[in-house]
Amino acid sequence: MSETIQIYVADLAAYNNGILHGAWIDATLSEDEILDLIKELLQNSPEEDAEEYAIHDYDGFEGLDVSEFEGIKTICETALFIEEHGALGGAVASYFGSNISDAKNALTDGYIGEYISAEDYARELVEEGPDLPSYIENYIDYAAMARDMEMSGDFFTIELGFEQIHLFHNL
Repeated sequence: MSETIQIYVADLAAYNNGILHGAWIDATLSEDEILDLIKELLQNSPEEDAEEYAIHDYDGFEGLDVSEFEGIKTICETALFIEEHGALGGAVASYFGSNISDAKNALTDGYIGEYISAEDYARELVEEGPDLPSYIENYIDYAAMARDMEMSGDFFTIELGFEQIHLFHNL
């Protein structure tokens, strides 16, 4: 992954007095390392007794939102997940409402694979299943089969691009 996953931490004492004082911090660092960098930022504040900070910007989170007062532990967990899984991780986490635990479970236990379409997955199921006489295979509507399987909750899809569909079992 080429893009750095990072947060911009702003010193609120300085910010509230019209001074921009903050730093971009690598979000894949450990929670303790990030907290140490924030502590250092606040100690070097142009304002006395700076104690509060906020996340004013973020980058590399693959479409996931980071709130202004997001917990550092959550930021680290999300950043490491995105670093490991990239755009697919971001899309799966977004599907689960940014719930990283559910996204991890989906990728670990529910990932079926990448296909050109859900129809191709249905075709693969039939082709890898018990041998059917060739005359029966001509009557199978794979598109309808895939649509019915998805509608019944057998799987869900994440589309990352043209003919790039990732399928997951609903756990």
